[in-house]
Amino acid sequence: MAFVAALFFSSLLTLSVSSPGHALSMNYYHKTCPNAEMIVANTVKTATRKDNTVPAALLRMHFHDCFLRGCDGSVLLNSKGNNKAEKDAPPNGSLHAFFVIDSAKKQIEALCPGVVSCADILAFAARDAIVLSGGPTWDVPKGRKDGRTSKASETAQLPTPTFNISQLQQSFSQRGLSLDDLAALLGGHTLGFAHCSSFESRLNTNNVDPTINPTFAQHLRNICPIKNKAKNAGATMDPSSTTFDNTYYKLILQQKSLFSSDQALLTHPKTKGLVYKFATSRKAFREAFVKSMIKMSSITGGQEVRKDCRVVN
Repeated sequence: MAFVAALFFSSLLTLSVSSPGHALSMNYYHKTCPNAEMIVANTVKTATRKDNTVPAALLRMHFHDCFLRGCDGSVLLNSKGNNKAEKDAPPNGSLHAFFVIDSAKKQIEALCPGVVSCADILAFAARDAIVLSGGPTWDVPKGRKDGRTSKASETAQLPTPTFNISQLQQSFSQRGLSLDDLAALLGGHTLGFAHCSSFESRLNTNNVDPTINPTFAQHLRNICPIKNKAKNAGATMDPSSTTFDNTYYKLILQQKSLFSSDQALLTHPKTKGLVYKFATSRKAFREAFVKSMIKMSSITGGQEVRKDCRVVN
């Protein structure tokens, strides 16, 4: 998306979309912590004023959380002893803004100790990130529990920016998400920044990716030279990288998307049709994104409400 490279895959983990025994609800904290969402929103807003990359970071963090063990806050856990946690694995190396979740959790714990999960706080923060970037708002279903397991090794199953459409489709379907959800959720790539390593394989002059605009490819080669590359060299996901809009889809049609996995949306009739639809209708994209975000963020998997988002109870 900076939810930068990767939307996320694992056939080995058992996930449920809010099973009846652990159903999410809109009024889950209505009596126990009614100010929780307001606290998160204000915390995200304050952080974004100081650093406009925070919204993209929070959205990407939420995706990376949900796609491994369900939306259980496992991405927030620190490594401990011999266990290397998800956040310290290479695919998550550029995740940041964990301090936003920590700050909101600390304020909420002071008011309603042991009530609001870190997973819910992250889901609220991702929604607030979209709103602050000019995107739509929605009611986030509540009542997720926090997981007690976080393994760096599991992030090896996250998809890469080089995934083709069948790999993406498999990844999403394993979490109960459709091609419609895939096309809508990848639109989150309208926000953020990607390092050269995420897309430079497309720039090889000896084996040119035919799906990338030649002028755009040369522009990216200038940013990401083979020699003497700047340490954090990369490119914004689209020219309006802090604004939630439908530019992402327009760029795909111009063959100017950064990732081959984004361009791959044109290789399936269903997703190709949705790219055209979202490129021409901002309203259609916003509505589809909200629907798919609610669906994705309702994949549950935790067991407790952590007191500290970085450590299990």
